[in-house]
Amino acid sequence: DGVGNLYVADTGNDLIRKVVAATGVVTTLASTGPAARFFAPTWVAADGAGNLYVADNYDHSIRKVVLATSVVTALAGIAGRLGGPDGTGPAAHFYHPEGVAGDGAGNLYVADTYSHTVRKVVVATAVVTTLAGTAGIVGGRDGTGPAALFYYPRGLALDSAGNLYVADS
Repeated sequence: DGVGNLYVADTGNDLIRKVVAATGVVTTLASTGPAARFFAPTWVAADGAGNLYVADNYDHSIRKVVLATSVVTALAGIAGRLGGPDGTGPAAHFYHPEGVAGDGAGNLYVADTYSHTVRKVVVATAVVTTLAGTAGIVGGRDGTGPAALFYYPRGLALDSAGNLYVADS
């Protein structure tokens, strides 16, 4: 998070844990707000501005946690709505999002695992678009946009040049 803390998605316990890197002290993030309960969170990303973004796998959503207050809100997606449609906030649907990475410029990238796509979320507007892959179509093909095919993408990482790397299982 930029101040020496590591955040861990404790998937089996439906929790987010904070690890102070200097001491190894582990605490559970106490969350509040209308979207406070996590349901199999799989990945977290801090934005360096005091926010944490959580890929909530079985809730099929991306959540925002304000670390100073522990308030959790839904950023995009909605519980019980599966699929790959793009849209804004709850109008966008995810199908088991498992990876999330931020670019430091206000964008998140999501491995929408069961939709076999990589999605982009503009944090300021909650607009979700498909960056690569086609929802529901599996494969292992290089390409641009919908021509690229994935087979259960899970992990994401960005390098300093803005390249996005996808761990495609």
